[in-house]
Parts: sequence; structure tokens; C-alpha cells
Amino acid sequence: MEHLQLGEVLRSLGYINDAQLEKALELQKTSHQRIGTVLVNEGMITLQQMAAALADQLGIEYVDLSRIAVPTELARVVPRSVASEYSLVPISADADTVVIAMADPTDFFAVEQVRAVSRRRVCVKSALPSEVENAVNLLYGSEEAAKAIEEMRSETGQSKRRRVAEEKKPADDSYSAPTVRLVNSIIERGVRENASDIHLEPRERDMDVRMRIDGILHRVMTVPGSFAGSVVARIKVMSDLDLTERRLPQDGRADINVGGIDIDLRISTLPTIWGEKVTIRILNKKARLMSAEALGLFGAELDKYNRLMKCSDGMVLIVGPTGSGKSSTMYTMINSLNTEEVNLVTLEDPVEYDIDGVNQVQINDKAGMTFSGGLRSVLRQDPDIIAVGEIRDGETARIALRAAITGHLVLSTVHTSSVASLLDRLTDIGCEPYMISEALRGVISQRLVRRICPECREEYVPDSSELRRLGISSDNVKLYRGTGCPSCHHTGYRGRIGVFEVLILSRTVKRMIAENRPRAQIEEQAASEVGFRTLADSARELVLRGITTLSEMAGILDSTD
Repeated sequence: MEHLQLGEVLRSLGYINDAQLEKALELQKTSHQRIGTVLVNEGMITLQQMAAALADQLGIEYVDLSRIAVPTELARVVPRSVASEYSLVPISADADTVVIAMADPTDFFAVEQVRAVSRRRVCVKSALPSEVENAVNLLYGSEEAAKAIEEMRSETGQSKRRRVAEEKKPADDSYSAPTVRLVNSIIERGVRENASDIHLEPRERDMDVRMRIDGILHRVMTVPGSFAGSVVARIKVMSDLDLTERRLPQDGRADINVGGIDIDLRISTLPTIWGEKVTIRILNKKARLMSAEALGLFGAELDKYNRLMKCSDGMVLIVGPTGSGKSSTMYTMINSLNTEEVNLVTLEDPVEYDIDGVNQVQINDKAGMTFSGGLRSVLRQDPDIIAVGEIRDGETARIALRAAITGHLVLSTVHTSSVASLLDRLTDIGCEPYMISEALRGVISQRLVRRICPECREEYVPDSSELRRLGISSDNVKLYRGTGCPSCHHTGYRGRIGVFEVLILSRTVKRMIAENRPRAQIEEQAASEVGFRTLADSARELVLRGITTLSEMAGILDSTD
């Protein structure tokens, strides 16, 4: 029997014992699933162990795709449609043979399809389904871009005169099919990779394309320097920027649709010594808003957050440096407070998400729609809740404080590093301490840390120095880290989660603020409040729960010193 044979292989490899095999066989009778699937679902083996055992059973090799760089030219040997449909990826090929890694090496029909399309003999290897999927995305993700570059090369031929023409008049090719496809493929890959920004950076001989994924920049491709002008010109055409102006920075925007998803692009150009650098901010305005728990709030911090959400007036501020996730937290709050019973108005720059039922206002400084001016107008619209994207100046801050004192609930963000520095910031821009004390209900301070990649997550025993950093003396502690795989771009991390410090202002802290006490005293009093937990405490708990690593926690500690 096939199922029993695989079970025997797993047992012979030492992955399971007799009792586990018997239990799995009993469960299989009711679930009617493959024995390997049952064992994985029950947590008795890992997906990697099952793939290795399946390879052993079939007499083929198991391959770790996280350690293999698949040549891009293999995309021409096996079409993407075949690779995606049958969950396989070519990993090498010569004139006679193509080697493929498969999630299900028993799918002989898939092997026949590869043989037919490649016209080669097929050698099969086993691999993890998730790693095959990631390898397919990586291999074929740049396929369209590579084809477009090849077409651009063929159009230019061998003539060097074309490059001179492009430098003098880069807009000539901005509408050509290869240029359009190249730019579209770069943007589509950024959306697919969940990148927040795309950077196109001219160098002396070429143009680097880098994408910010989980807060870290990754170089994903290089565009020949002779085509850089056409690429920049195409992006300018998309965003309605001045094609002839290459000496001054420009800002624009474009709306595109990728896979049925409406994407808002914010585009910025910057002249450099080798040409114009372009940065594209990707905003998915219809993205699914997360819950407070998904953001990273739990336990006591979640309880305090929920208390703040019940406030009917006053001001709640979210603080943190650039890139700390403040906007995501504010949108989560807006989405939760959005009901038919309230008039909720936002002032944003830019509007990052469309939320049904919310009156969202786009700030436009050039047209005279500023945060302070918009806020005055909003107050004449009978609002219950006002969300101000960011408090940047004293006038906006003072209007927002008065609105909070007069019965409105005001949400906003401030670019500061901590609760204590928030008070300094507000007083520096001209807010009176008594107004801050009267209006402020609570402050949410936050940072972002990277999550350990679930595909390559491994357990390890920390050494004594790591235990000291955690403030733990017990040797009975196990931590986790990522080893690196294609799914996480070999970083060991995939996705991010918030680290929070939620402070609800007590009467004592309010009085100290009103009296303009020294920052150190206010900070000490806040730290002594019952239930108050610092960012460092929250980060430590995420490490112990196996969500992030010690090195990410160290980054939090450094940023709050």
C-alpha cells in the first residue's frame, strides 16, 4: 500500500515512531487524506521531512530550493502557465535534459507536459510546495521585464547613435511597447512582492531597480543605462510630469490597475549626477485593513487601546518615527469607529486607503487646502470624530486641541520618538501645557519589527549573553530565528508586526503636564503607572513568543535610548 510505504519510509528515517504511525493510520481512516498530510497536520513531521521522505520513497533527490539560484533563461524552457498549474519549477537544463523540482513528484501527467513543451528528457526532483511557489514567482517575476529589455535591444540594433539621441530626447521611446511593458512589469512585481516603494537609481553604466520590502531595500534587477532615459520618460508620462524638465525635482501621481486591484502611485523624481532618480510609493487604496490584534496589540496593551477607543471626546495621539506604522494604526482606529451613528471626517496627505462611510479629505497645499485650513472647515461640518493625518505645525495642533476640548474625538499622528518627547514637541510648536493636559486622553507609541519567516523558522537554544539581553536567568528557554529562503529573500524575515507602548493619562500625569514639570519627572511617573509597559517590554515578549528575534529587539532598544 502506498500510504503505508510512505509511513515506513518516515519511520526508517527516524522522523516518526511506531506509535505515531499507528495514530496517523487511524486518523487517515476518517480523514481520507494522505498519510503524509495527516502527519503534517498533527504536527508529527514538518513539510520538509515529508518532502525528503517522499523523495526517498520514489528514489529521487530532494532539493532545497532556498539554496538554489535558478537562471532566468530557464523561463523560456518551461512556460509559466505549466509551472504554475502543476506546481513545478525548472532548476537546470542542457540541450537534452531539463531538471525540474516538483511539489508532487508523483504527478506523472505534469512530467509529460514538461517533456512536451521543452522537447527534452525530464529529470524530477522533490521540493517543498511553498519553496516551489516562491521559486516560480522569482523566476517568472522578471520574465516580462527581461523580454522587454531584449525587445528594446533589438529595436536599438547595433547603433550607438540611438543612445546619443535618447540622452538628448529621452521621451521618444516613452510610448514604445517594450518600454511600457518594462515599466508595467516593474510596478506589477512591486505590487506582487508587497513592496512599499520602488527605487529606480541611475548609475554610471546602468540603472538599479530596488524595492523596499518589510522595510528593507532589495535589488531586484538592473536596467541597461541606454534605456534608463526611456524608462524615466515613461514614468513621467504616466504621472503627467514635465518631460523636458530634468534639472529640478518633480512630484506626481498615477492610478493603475494590477490584477483587478486599484493602485495609487506617488512618484518623485530627483536629479543626480548620472540622471534622474525615480521613487514610486505604492498605495493599495482598497487593501484589507487589519484588526488591532493583527497589528500586534495583545494583552494589557490591547485592553488599554480598547479603553481609548471608547472615548467620546479628547485627543488620542499615535507617535513614532517615519516608517513605524503610525498610519496603519490610525486607519485601523478609523475603521473601527466608523458607524452610521457618527460623522467621521479625515484630513489626509495622502489618502492611503478608501473607507466606505468615511468623509476623506485630500490635503493639497498648492491649492490652499492645508491641514490647519481644512481642520477649520471640518469643524463647521458637525463632526463627531476628526482624524488628522499628521500634526506638523503649531496652528494645526492648537486647532486640534481646541476641538478635542470642545467635545470632539480627535485622532492624529506626531513624528516623535516617545511619549515624553511628544510633550516637548507640542510645547515647542506653541501649545500651552494646560491645553495639552486637558485635551489629551492617551498616547500610543509604536515601532515595527520584522516577523520571523514561517517557511525557514527554526528553534535554537540561546547562549548566556542572549539570555542576559532578555533579562532571563533560566536555561530552559528556546528562541527562534529564520535561516533564509526564497520566500523571505534569504533574510530570515517575512512581514512585520507592531511593538506598542500605550499610555492612558492618569490625573497625576495630567496635573504634572499642566504644571509644566520637567520631562524626566513626567516620564518617571508614567513609567511607574500600574500596567504601563515600555516598548522594550513589548519587544521582549514578541521574542519569547517566537514572533521576532533578539536582533530586532535590539533595534527597538537603540531607537528608544
